[in-house]
Amino acid sequence: MRFSIVVVSLNAGAELKKTIDSVLCQTYGDYEIIVKDGGSTDGSLEELPGDRHIKLIKRADKGIYDAMNQALGRVRGDYVLFLNCGDYLADEKVLARMAKATAASGADICYGDLYRRQQDSVDISPGKITDFVCFRNVPCHQVCFYSKKMFSERAYLLKYKIRADYEHFLYCVYSGRAVCRHVDLTVCSYQGGGFSETEEHKKEAAIEHKEITEHYLGKKTILYKAVMILTLQPLREKLAGDKRFSAAYHKIKGILYSLMPGGRRK
Repeated sequence: MRFSIVVVSLNAGAELKKTIDSVLCQTYGDYEIIVKDGGSTDGSLEELPGDRHIKLIKRADKGIYDAMNQALGRVRGDYVLFLNCGDYLADEKVLARMAKATAASGADICYGDLYRRQQDSVDISPGKITDFVCFRNVPCHQVCFYSKKMFSERAYLLKYKIRADYEHFLYCVYSGRAVCRHVDLTVCSYQGGGFSETEEHKKEAAIEHKEITEHYLGKKTILYKAVMILTLQPLREKLAGDKRFSAAYHKIKGILYSLMPGGRRK
């Protein structure tokens, strides 16, 4: 099997079915959908279609990353994609195009771009995974197709409540020597406003980011922090999050990425 699409849920309401439907409408059929539910009581599981691609795991968990780890024990695909409830595959040909990309490149991680629905803009991922990219802006897990072997030695570290997916990406790059390839493809329509983006969790996310980057990047983090300050990162973050400016901001960012060494997108 080529792809395992993992969707974790807990009382997700109608969004669970919408996420699943975005996979079921794919023109490419070599995939499975693993729904890992932590004990929903809202009737959302009853709305799931009776489709052969869907496997349902109902089991208590300790949060989203524990749920993702539980699902990993059941995947059969060569590549794994994690979709959150409320996030959808961008169109019906995402898996077909990604199947060609993974077959042609043999990369350990093939990743695409993200459509942010709240800002109505496409966030272009970097063409090359550099140290600075790993510090600042790795592709989110909803656009990353991971080779299953990237989880063979270990899965997500549950000590990180907000940024376990970020830590695992860096683990793949620095410890697993992952070969990464950017695919010129909008993979996911992203809902936004999730657990990691709430005001109450931003401080915890910053603490985890500091610990993770210092572990993998060492003293380089000092330089990269200075670069972020000098390039007005707080202002850029506001522009990226404002619907009036987001599309233009991400378009300019995409152009700059394409001009960087190794950043030409194919």
